[in-house]
Amino acid sequence: MNSFSLAVSAFFDGEKILGPQRVDINNGLVSYFESIPESEVSHKGLLTAGFIDWQVNGGGGVLFNEKPTLDSLIAISQAHVRFGSTGIFPTLITDEYSKMELAASAVAAARRGNINNILGVHFEGPHLSLEKKGVHSERFIRPISQREIDLFCREELGRVIVTLAPEQVDVDIIEQLTEKNVIVSLGHSNASYSGVVGALAAGASGFTHLFNAMSPLTSREPGMVGAALTNLKSYYGLIMDGIHVHPAVAKLALNANPNMTLVTDAMSVVGTDEQSFELLGETITRTGSQLTDPRGRLAGSALDMANAVINAQNMLMIDKTQALNLASKNVAHFLSMEKTLGTLSPGKKASMVLLEANGNVIASWVEGVLAYQRKN
Repeated sequence: MNSFSLAVSAFFDGEKILGPQRVDINNGLVSYFESIPESEVSHKGLLTAGFIDWQVNGGGGVLFNEKPTLDSLIAISQAHVRFGSTGIFPTLITDEYSKMELAASAVAAARRGNINNILGVHFEGPHLSLEKKGVHSERFIRPISQREIDLFCREELGRVIVTLAPEQVDVDIIEQLTEKNVIVSLGHSNASYSGVVGALAAGASGFTHLFNAMSPLTSREPGMVGAALTNLKSYYGLIMDGIHVHPAVAKLALNANPNMTLVTDAMSVVGTDEQSFELLGETITRTGSQLTDPRGRLAGSALDMANAVINAQNMLMIDKTQALNLASKNVAHFLSMEKTLGTLSPGKKASMVLLEANGNVIASWVEGVLAYQRKN
């Protein structure tokens, strides 16, 4: 791999923003950084760890469920790296088993082909609650079987995330999955608080798009939301578009449990001007930043990660460093990848993004390779 240096006007190491720095990259890793005079800066902007998005249904005009192929993954990853996502988890929502196999094979091929921003795969379903299915197709929701367990545990897929409803999957299976390093995230569920606590004790560690498609917090039954906000060892994804979750509610969540991670739940429209697309035989329509199915239900989002970070800073009224960590450092900890990703320090992967003061992306690198550079 190439070795090079960047002389940037600002640098975020995961703890604080430093002034002008020279950052040395060797063999895809950060090797060294040091302060330099302003006069030596060649790249105006803030260099920070790249964003990691663990819920990406599509982008660049491609929806993973509709075309679970290697070419689709390339198109999706290229669409999102423009917005600072140097690591993504292509997400397959509830579908037939043969589609899950195709998705797994595509991800395995991407990783063999050194498409390094594909960090793994996220299977959102099919073992969900019918009451909280959202736009997931009822005809594909089903109990877990051994063949699905075996698929989730395939080692060549990188990190595997599985969203499931704990009332639909026994705790011993959750234990079995987590012992095989599968990340179990809870969602699309009508489970009771005690049921969720049992799943967490069995090894589940995350919550998928908190507040959406899950049992709510009430005064007498805390539900899944209550369990998420009181278990400070768990992490949760939050779609910070101002549509899926009201900013005031998001702020309450962050105050209760700081282990928030930003996700986009992005559909194929991200990176395009498309106003509609097909999802499992239904037309999804875009109105501004909102995507809905024919019954008016939310169907993913048109959000990208750069705007998620900008929204987090503004809507949650937090500083830039905290907003950046919601898209990088916190996610790396959730994924148990903090030794290699999530912050920029010597020995870590040079997956990084250069940002303007307003949060827009100037350039992105994946393991030291320039993946996107904005045209002047």
